[in-house]
Amino acid sequence: MNLKGRDYIETQDFTVEELEYLLKLSAKLKDDFRKGRPTQLLPNQTAFLLFFDKSTRTRNAFEAGATQLGAHAHFLDSSATQISHGETAEDTGIILGSMGHGIAIRHDLIPGAGNSYMRQVAAATDVPVINMQCDIDHPTQTLADLLTIRETFGKNLRGRKIAVSWAYAPSYAKPLSVPQGLITLMTRFGLDVTLAMPPEFKLMDKCMEDARRNAAAAGTKFEVVDNMDDAFENADIVYPKSWGAFDLMCERLDLKTQDQLRKNEEECLKLNAKYKDWICDERRMKLAKKKAIYMHCLPADRGNEVTDAVIDGPQSVVFPEAENRLHTAKAIMAATMRERPFEKYDPRPKKKTAKAAKKAAKAVKAKAAKSAKKAKSAKKK
Repeated sequence: MNLKGRDYIETQDFTVEELEYLLKLSAKLKDDFRKGRPTQLLPNQTAFLLFFDKSTRTRNAFEAGATQLGAHAHFLDSSATQISHGETAEDTGIILGSMGHGIAIRHDLIPGAGNSYMRQVAAATDVPVINMQCDIDHPTQTLADLLTIRETFGKNLRGRKIAVSWAYAPSYAKPLSVPQGLITLMTRFGLDVTLAMPPEFKLMDKCMEDARRNAAAAGTKFEVVDNMDDAFENADIVYPKSWGAFDLMCERLDLKTQDQLRKNEEECLKLNAKYKDWICDERRMKLAKKKAIYMHCLPADRGNEVTDAVIDGPQSVVFPEAENRLHTAKAIMAATMRERPFEKYDPRPKKKTAKAAKKAAKAVKAKAAKSAKKAKSAKKK
């Protein structure tokens, strides 16, 4: 299968067969790594890693992975580039694309921004753009999650249940992209997905619709509950993590001063605190199947999202899961990056997708602004 030059922005952009290819390549590269076999598949190539947010696993997976493939990963903090002075996504894509072989981007904290930005970069260049986490999806994480689940339960996951649940954290409003990526990917690969969340912590409509469509097409189940216990009941996999209240996160888009931003953050944390009992503990693990596994993208908020007894216990697979970030990152780079000369580049399909993403981002912001206005009116009453 030839995926050279393809962007990896959402798993929804890839067929099941293409994702299977990436999983198979990930497993092979992992085996090569474990046995000390060289995998110089991208000699002398350069991947630019552009970060708008902090990172531990993602950055190191791509930097170490590029080295192991014979390439060089070049770290870029967006705040230390001309992006911070207004350089456009298109100009950034043209410049970086002309100097290297791939561009990987993390832009995850602002609803309606990251995915659209990545697609604008992609439309401007003929090198692949890889999503290291945006506002909609975290496709390198969820591919590693699927690899980890298969290593535990085998390839045939039909009839097994994964509980994707919100969990309490007293820290910042975390992105929605991990739960959104899980519900859209796992429904395509045989897993029945139960999503649990308090009413204020809804996910983006697009991702919910994609999950329902995927489940219908694959003959799997997708259900939504507002109770953590119900989600954990008879689950084979539990994946509880915190994410922010979408409406409150969108409110931030219109805030101008540090005081306004601080008040918004306080409101987010106050809302989180209503649900302190949403924690993955030993009692809840007993609701799941005896051989159920606990997963988390990390870092987990210990003592809030999960107890030490669970995350450090025998059912936890968080560290093998984290290692698999390395091997899936390598597979994605190896499959999509290639050496020059490239085939003639036609930007029209990418520009069409970027335009649609920009339109969708505007719709997200408009809907969020409407919800925020309604919430403010309700507060005044």
